[in-house]
Amino acid sequence: QNILTVCFSVGYSAVALNHVIDFKEKKQEIIKPVSPSELFPSLPIVQGTSKRIKVLTRLTLVVCDPSHCNLLRSTSANIRLYDIIAVFPKTEKLFHIACTTLDVDLVCINVTEKLPFYFRRPPVNMAIDRGIYFELLYTPAIKDSTMRRYTISNAISLMQICKGKNIVISSAAERPLELRGPYDVANLGLLFGLSENEAKAAVSTNCRATMLHGETRKSACGVVYTVKKPRKVEEEETAVPACKKAKTQA
Repeated sequence: QNILTVCFSVGYSAVALNHVIDFKEKKQEIIKPVSPSELFPSLPIVQGTSKRIKVLTRLTLVVCDPSHCNLLRSTSANIRLYDIIAVFPKTEKLFHIACTTLDVDLVCINVTEKLPFYFRRPPVNMAIDRGIYFELLYTPAIKDSTMRRYTISNAISLMQICKGKNIVISSAAERPLELRGPYDVANLGLLFGLSENEAKAAVSTNCRATMLHGETRKSACGVVYTVKKPRKVEEEETAVPACKKAKTQA
């Protein structure tokens, strides 16, 4: 509840509750996500708007072996209950599988240690074409100077391949003090090798695209959403009939 309160106070309009399954620790199964209404009876209102903050459910699978990916390939009823599906590959082979074949929304990049492999252009480009986004965490860079060095190094090596496309920067915060506002996170994106526009997209439009990709994955068809476009002054003038325009000029 405290983390959610800080999120809406600094300007976030949506938060994802992460359910992590690590097969390395013990044999785990995908369970149903906890409903946000059970955890938060009354959701706070986003600052500056009249809308309540949106709480999503996310599943992250930490895979160390190709057999762990079979859960994502199977048609599990519990997987469809999650809004966002992410995979955390530990090896180069699993990273290639996640980018090319797995039906996921996010591919997590390890930022707490040096990567045991180099990013290659073919799987990264295929993931971008499939609408999959790459996730970078900024909380480890705040906690420790060594992890900060690994975070910046791994992020820059990824940017050299993907050219700043399909990047999402998230927190993975477990305490309110580990959260930062959207503009602060965008400034951190500059350290990761992103341009100003790419850093802003990593905390705004790319996150929304990930949510829409998750809805498409669940519906197996597609998602259409409309955006109200403001009319320009020139368009309004051309919309006026010629007879009325002559009267106003006279």
